[in-house]
Amino acid sequence: MATFFLQFTEEKLGQAEKTELDAHFESLLARADCTKNWTEKILRQTEVLLQPNPSARVEEFLYEKLDRKVPSRVTNGELLAQYMTEAANDFGPGTPYGKTLIKVGETQRRLGAAERDFIHSASINFLTPLRNFLEGDWRTISKERRILQNRRLDLDACKARLKKAKAAEAKAACEGDAVPDFQETRPRNYVLSASASALWSDEVEKAEHELRLTQTEFDRQAEVTRLLLEGISSTHVNHLRCLHEFVESQTNYYAQCYQYMLDLQKQLGSAKGEIFSGTFVGNAESTSPPPAATSPPAVAAATLPAVPTIPVVPTIVGVPNTVAESVLNPNEVKPPASGTRKARVLYDYEAADSTELALLADEMITVYSLPGMDPDWLIGERGNQKGKVPVTYLELLS
Repeated sequence: MATFFLQFTEEKLGQAEKTELDAHFESLLARADCTKNWTEKILRQTEVLLQPNPSARVEEFLYEKLDRKVPSRVTNGELLAQYMTEAANDFGPGTPYGKTLIKVGETQRRLGAAERDFIHSASINFLTPLRNFLEGDWRTISKERRILQNRRLDLDACKARLKKAKAAEAKAACEGDAVPDFQETRPRNYVLSASASALWSDEVEKAEHELRLTQTEFDRQAEVTRLLLEGISSTHVNHLRCLHEFVESQTNYYAQCYQYMLDLQKQLGSAKGEIFSGTFVGNAESTSPPPAATSPPAVAAATLPAVPTIPVVPTIVGVPNTVAESVLNPNEVKPPASGTRKARVLYDYEAADSTELALLADEMITVYSLPGMDPDWLIGERGNQKGKVPVTYLELLS
């Protein structure tokens, strides 16, 4: 043990040689460390994504360490649904506000249930495999790496011991080669030198034997560690499969949420039409003036000059106004005397038909608007070319 720590200290101080591992082995070690570090970060951030509340995460961690079942927790959506339902009961479930609260609350409950299913699926199919790697395979790899480090220190200590023994043997041999002075009664120097040489020779043999044993142990441990490190490739394959499953469950979760919100929007849209149409009819019946009162405004209107109007048609974002298309042909319109502006194109845009103008990123064009156009579109000009362009692809300049 003393030799072990002596070798470790001398290496740290740069006073001892160190057995270096081959380049492939070092690359395996670096890859394993990289896998461990990124797996920890991805695991922690996924836990934050699934459970943003840090106190709840700590509670779940403690339950897992105590090997106890994590208690079921109400999701935020389910809690909101509960509050909306209770409010509807207080306001009156038959009132328009109460009915709407019930519908929205039911959708929030479904969203909360979908969130719960997503969290459960992600925990089993994604978090658990990552956690198993860190707590299982990685611990085994770390243990074997520590053993390999100890074997290497023993090996280098044996190398240093053998080196010193050979140096001492050579020195003793040189002293023993000196011609003894036989005029003395006892040639003590010669006898002691021969004895020291024999002792150091035995020491060299012992050191060589220990070196062979430690070298064998080091090679065996290096092979075990190498096999474990090469298994990181299988870990990557497993994590890749889990990642696909996580994305699939997340996609299903958001698709469910989107469908629930579409259904709610349709319900609220029809209810809104009924409510407001009833309100307008009620107001018209209660506030409509007598027939005689309508004649003066009619006469006044007859004396005003006629003003042409353009029919107003509801527009959909990203879809050109059909009335404007029928009235305005971008290739035939002329730019207004004022109101034109320069614009820089942010992204490439491929024209959908002959009425649109294809765009290239970073080019400069002239744009302007015409009456009746969809506000999401402008007329763009580039030299002799002209056509409709989407506003979101432009940076309007002063």
